[in-house]
Amino acid sequence: MSPRILHIGLGNFARAHIAEYTQDAGGWRMTGVSLRSAGVRNGLRAQGYDYGLAVQGQGVKRIDVFDEVLVAPEDPGAVLAQITDPEVHIISVTVTEKGYHLTPENVLDLEDPLIAQDLAGGGPRTVIGFLARGLAARKTPVTVLSCDNRANNGDVLRDAVVAFAAEARLETRAMQARFPNSMVDRITPATTDALRAETGDAMAVPTEPFREWVIEDHFAGPRPAWPEVVFTDDVAPHEMRKLRMLNGAHSMLAYAGTLAGHAFVHEAMADAALRAQARALMGEAARTLSPEMQEIAPAYAEALVARFDNPHINHSLRQIAMDGTQKLPYRMIDSLRALGGDAPALAAGVRAWTRFCRAEVAAGRALQDPKAEVIAGIVGAGWADAQLLALIGAEDLAGAILE
Repeated sequence: MSPRILHIGLGNFARAHIAEYTQDAGGWRMTGVSLRSAGVRNGLRAQGYDYGLAVQGQGVKRIDVFDEVLVAPEDPGAVLAQITDPEVHIISVTVTEKGYHLTPENVLDLEDPLIAQDLAGGGPRTVIGFLARGLAARKTPVTVLSCDNRANNGDVLRDAVVAFAAEARLETRAMQARFPNSMVDRITPATTDALRAETGDAMAVPTEPFREWVIEDHFAGPRPAWPEVVFTDDVAPHEMRKLRMLNGAHSMLAYAGTLAGHAFVHEAMADAALRAQARALMGEAARTLSPEMQEIAPAYAEALVARFDNPHINHSLRQIAMDGTQKLPYRMIDSLRALGGDAPALAAGVRAWTRFCRAEVAAGRALQDPKAEVIAGIVGAGWADAQLLALIGAEDLAGAILE
């Protein structure tokens, strides 16, 4: 029987990134888990769990590494059984930033309604609850590999799982698991009806040719022979480069570009003012990086501009704009603070977020953000932007950010 990866959070990114890497490695199988709906499972099951990965300029590649997809709300016990299965050597995760259920201080939010429900014995419904309860019952070591765009993602996930286990009075066997940090990168937009029609595949995933994966070399057991992956003792410099330069510029373009009437990243980049601001933000962010990363930052910035310019990858600005209160602290605020507030492009990017929030509330559109109700309350009460900055831990930078 082939060794397996259990992957929690089976969105487009996972199917364009870790699934392709694992198929290219050979010898391993994957089982997917959807934490919410059955839509992805139903679509993949109807075609034998195979799907087409439409790599721009390279055609459509068949991905057939999945053997099954579980839907957690239908059968939580089946997911827990997979977490304890000794044939599962890696449990990988892509649940986005809000799926970690953290406070602004990056610790598990015990008052989060879903976490509170999991602690009370319901479900589980969250990735934290599943991992804590599953790892407490597991008999053999396992690697839990976060593939989310969050700084120190493995450390943060481990601390959240351990905090849940302590609160729930579970065995702390989670400590026998290892949680390596990682940095992942591949622009993967939502699937369109046009792509489905073109490929004849309802579950096709579009992506760019570029892909990157850097992983801390801290595994509990075997791993696939993933091609092109960089294994290192310290992911942080690579992670900071990507989060602050790529993701920071993406977020700025998402807010300022949407406000300017653009729909996609490449359209925002065609706007001369936004293009200049994106370049300036990358330059400011680069000044906060390690010396080795600063050396490659100019070439990296040029490569990012080329990727952002790609007209064949319709990366929605509104997709990137989601969950701003979760993303901005380490995409922009950390850089701005490291520069002592002296970063006009970064400050303008944060102001674009506040204007975006106000415009969405004024238009009667529900913000896609865990703190949407709080934001709407602040805007509706006519409070100043400093109240919005407090939601992203940037109240101390109000003087530098607000004009």
